[in-house]
Amino acid sequence: MLSYISNRLGQILFSSWQHVSLVVQCLALATLIALVLAVLSYRLPALRSLADGVTAVGLTIPSFALIGLLVAPFGFGVLPSVIAVTFFAVLPILRNAIVGLAGVDRATVEAARGIGMGRTRTLLTVELPLAWPVILGGVRVSAQMVMGIAAVAAYALGPGLGGLLFSGLARLGGANALNAVVVGVVGVVVLALVLDLLLVGLGRLTTPRGIRV
Repeated sequence: MLSYISNRLGQILFSSWQHVSLVVQCLALATLIALVLAVLSYRLPALRSLADGVTAVGLTIPSFALIGLLVAPFGFGVLPSVIAVTFFAVLPILRNAIVGLAGVDRATVEAARGIGMGRTRTLLTVELPLAWPVILGGVRVSAQMVMGIAAVAAYALGPGLGGLLFSGLARLGGANALNAVVVGVVGVVVLALVLDLLLVGLGRLTTPRGIRV
């Protein structure tokens, strides 16, 4: 194993960088999409119920199947991987964003409106900061989930450590096949733990001091 890693260290590090880059960029895009959808729907019970239903159903879709379906219209490569990872990343964030925004004390919102804040300013300076810990919880769950989904995206020739996994599984029993699978799995786990620690740090930096737990 050590010999395998030392001989391919450059490739492993490059694949790890590609993997975490794919996840972080899709996570950022998913957070933006989820916040927009949450802001549009959290005040309306019908839209909230629709969003909850979509997130529940979306999480039941097998990632491998979705990536396979995306290959037909978009071909192999980065695009189907980005679409699949972003889609799954949106779901936990959207659910938490709606819960967080809906859970903000209405008296606090009305107080902000009473001192002359407009709806947009109230949303940006009162509601979103108060809901941010709940939203960030969804981001952390999403990050852990899509770290694994990004590995599955290698089926569509997407970037990342999934290439090692599929390469090893395709020639299981051959030379270094098991090593490739183990390095891929352990690499994904390590990257997930590192990203979660970074998100915890981000939460400490971005959560208002008065509502930190």
